[in-house]
Amino acid sequence: MASSSCYNSPCAACKFLRRKCLPGCIFAPYFPPEEPHKFANVHKIFGASNVTKLLNEVLPHQREDAVNTLAYEAEARVRDPVYGCVSAITFLQRQVERLQKELDAANADLLRYASNCNDVAVVGPHHQEIGSSLHDHNMQAINRRMGESSKNVHVK
Repeated sequence: MASSSCYNSPCAACKFLRRKCLPGCIFAPYFPPEEPHKFANVHKIFGASNVTKLLNEVLPHQREDAVNTLAYEAEARVRDPVYGCVSAITFLQRQVERLQKELDAANADLLRYASNCNDVAVVGPHHQEIGSSLHDHNMQAINRRMGESSKNVHVK
């Protein structure tokens, strides 16, 4: 949690609002004087009174997350007034879909490769056991990789 000493320098919120930063200022822990743009964006989008109400309504341990969320959305709204952070979310969803398709294609290639390796390894009846164990080994490796890949892709 960022901290601001109200005795040395007013927090970014009080400085922006041109008021005295008193001890216990609700903004001071979250809007340090060295980040004036953070409060300016939040104020422009949400207004100081709405932010004050929100901070007073949430539990103290949730305030930093609430301010970070407001700051993120405010910055996104300044960049894209129509869509805000929705444009970033949409971009990321499309990226996940594209990467999922790439992963599916790579897994299909692996399956084809494993199948081809099995066909090449099985040359005659005396090599049947070697080809079969190679195929089993390749399939186990592919299944392990597919399991690991599906653990790393999280879509809500």
